Amino acid sequence: MTGAQGRASVPGPFDRTEWFALLAQTGLLPLVVTASDSGETAALALTESGGRIAGLRNWYSFIWRAAAPASPAGDRLLEAMARSLRHRGWRVTLEPVPGEDGAADQLARAFCAAGWTVQVEPCDTNHVLPVRGRSFAEYWQTRPGALRTTLKRKAGKVAVEVLTRFDPAVWAEYEAIYAASWKPAEDYPAMLRSFAEAEGAAGRLRMGIARADGMAVAAQVWTVENSVAYIHKLAHLESHKQLSAGTTLSAALFRHVIDIDQTALIDFGTGDQSYKADWMEAVRPRYRIDCLDPRQPRAWAPLAKRNLANLRGLAKLAPARSHG
Repeated sequence: MTGAQGRASVPGPFDRTEWFALLAQTGLLPLVVTASDSGETAALALTESGGRIAGLRNWYSFIWRAAAPASPAGDRLLEAMARSLRHRGWRVTLEPVPGEDGAADQLARAFCAAGWTVQVEPCDTNHVLPVRGRSFAEYWQTRPGALRTTLKRKAGKVAVEVLTRFDPAVWAEYEAIYAASWKPAEDYPAMLRSFAEAEGAAGRLRMGIARADGMAVAAQVWTVENSVAYIHKLAHLESHKQLSAGTTLSAALFRHVIDIDQTALIDFGTGDQSYKADWMEAVRPRYRIDCLDPRQPRAWAPLAKRNLANLRGLAKLAPARSHG
């Protein structure tokens, strides 16, 4: 984690109340905790089950974090909410929390101060591209030679369209491609469509479709907000893999968000898939903050297990001793 006190990350789609409302529509039961003091307000969007509390999120969420000012006042408000949660549950698990903006540090401090026993560990990886004022052409010259060669050889094989609005027909093409691709089945396709419709109405949607002889063979769903482009979904037909339509479509969307939208950062979400390194230039960890209440008997067994694992980890780090 970092010790940063300021918020280096700007608010994005996963910080908005509309996002949490969509999550609630999937069946998650929201538990929203708020605190206010001297004109400052903070909130935690959570869900609970059987005394276990977690961040209100699903696998579409790139991050989860508190809505709290990065200040001593924000620390106090988070501590007050963390203390109140001890009357609600015995375990709180928050993930995937960013570290580069100080969010993970602030949450860990607050829960520790409120009496929880806290463990923070990396749980996922986030690949990003800091654009640093480059044009797409300048960025593209820094890509691996094999990637640039693929685009040069295959770009003419498909026709690419980038939309900045929601189109039901194109969305149907995306869903058909996704269903036939290597990707696992969507848990909540209706939620994703509702999100895309809202982002399209707000002018934030960037939807790409690649067609070969009129047939849709690759599709991607991006959004752009506060100078950040988010890559939410991408899929292609394995039956047309030889066209490298995904590479051509990705290049078109990168060009659009860099040259037209003038984004400062492109966020490839969570996951450490090897192909992301061809397009991105930096990696940021995402953290799990696991909080156990030592006053509650249900927490004792997990606490003992955690302590044993920590002791084993320390033993591995200790220098070997010679005997005799």
